[in-house]
Amino acid sequence: MNSVIAAVAGRRIDAADAPKPAFPAGTVADVQRRIVDALRDKHVSTIVCAAACGADLTALAAAAELGIRRRIVLPYATDVFRRGSVADRPGNWGPLFDRLVAEAQQAGDLVILGVSALLEPYERTNAAILDEAQALGRAESQATEAFVVWDGPLTGRVDYTSDFVTAAEQRGIPVHAIGIIRKSG
Repeated sequence: MNSVIAAVAGRRIDAADAPKPAFPAGTVADVQRRIVDALRDKHVSTIVCAAACGADLTALAAAAELGIRRRIVLPYATDVFRRGSVADRPGNWGPLFDRLVAEAQQAGDLVILGVSALLEPYERTNAAILDEAQALGRAESQATEAFVVWDGPLTGRVDYTSDFVTAAEQRGIPVHAIGIIRKSG
């Protein structure tokens, strides 16, 4: 069976005052199990993603559980990213971020883009994640596929996850959705 390089993106954990849930903290363990299953089913050898609280760190933890290589792509310095995309939401995400980033750095799999916070850092990070995944796929003669941890586009606000899906589709990369909130009925 051929292995796959997975570009991963998705929702951040909900803010304490989120008007509509997109990634409730209570779903993390279930989502991580679904990510483990998806990575295993698709024979993923490497994941490439950022490291924000929610989908990114959950996917990185799932990959670590499976012994899968993890390449982390951040728009700017780890301390700045940690403050604005990890520690700013409920939950104790900081220690997981610190451990996974240290492991990636030690393995030579931490990419810091050095993008200004004023110059579309998340759009650039999405593009860099896809670029890195495709480059690894070419170098290792593996397919590149995108995995998105979400329940669909958001309405009425900026949606970087939706932008990631669109960018992957424009590149001809297959996209696999991993749902967050299980619908009853």
